[in-house]
Order: sequence, then C-alpha cells, then structure tokens
Amino acid sequence: MTPTGLTLGHREPADADHWIRALAPAPEVACTHLLRTPQPHVAISLSPATDALPPGATASPAAAAAHGLSGRAVVFPGWAGLVGTVTAHTVLTTSAIEEIAVLGGGTLDPDDEIDTRDHVRPVYLDGVLTLQVTPVAGGRWAPFEVPDPTPCCAGH
Repeated sequence: MTPTGLTLGHREPADADHWIRALAPAPEVACTHLLRTPQPHVAISLSPATDALPPGATASPAAAAAHGLSGRAVVFPGWAGLVGTVTAHTVLTTSAIEEIAVLGGGTLDPDDEIDTRDHVRPVYLDGVLTLQVTPVAGGRWAPFEVPDPTPCCAGH
C-alpha cells in the first residue's frame, strides 16, 4: 500500500508530532521526515494512505517514498504501551520496534530497563524500525530523543 506523504509547513518535529497525535482516527504508522526543499521543513507520511489531503496540506512525494525506509516514527503499532519504565524485551515484543541500538555501541539484555519518559521516537534505519538508546542514571537506559529538547543556542 502506498502511504500518503504531506507537508503542512511545520518547521519543528514537535509541531508535526502534535498534529499527528491529534488525528482521529490515528493512523497505523505516522512518521516525520526532515526535508530541505523547497525550504527546510518537517514532512509527514501516514499509513494507511488517506483518501484526501487534510486542509492546508500539500502532497510530499519525498515523504511518501521514505515511509518505512527512513524517518522518525511518531505513531506505530504498540507505541501507546511504551510508557514509564519497560524492559528491552517488552519494547521488542509489544511494539513494531525491531531493534534497540545503544549509541556508542553495545547491546541491551532483555531485562534491561528503559525509562521511556513517555516519549518513544524510533527511527527507520535502512527499513528497520530502531529505538536508539543511551545510558542514564541507575543503570537504566532512555531513548536518545528527549521529550523537550533545548533548542540549539537557546537564549542567544
């Protein structure tokens, strides 16, 4: 099935996330894609495809083509259950996430705990939905993407 690719002119991933989370009914899979043309923006891909573009949206063939190959997943099977602290095993068996990658190398044991911070944004790496994690206090792990990132050069 061909996904729908669209853009609403979002400049920040968080704005696109908010728009995606407001969709009713929710798509099975929704991803964001950072595009450079015609100007830098965040495009969205949705699956299954929608019959018509939402008001104010324009088609984004680049986002549609990237769906399932690259991009950052906001909605995916099992995402709603990845809240609080869960084990690596839970992530891999209750969601569409296929791999967990430790930034800097290494692997997680199935019982290793991941503090999701209620914000799980896996990325497609060569078509494999992958959650990138980093170590945090207490011997646990957390998704690399934080819920409220500090903008570059904040306060300048």
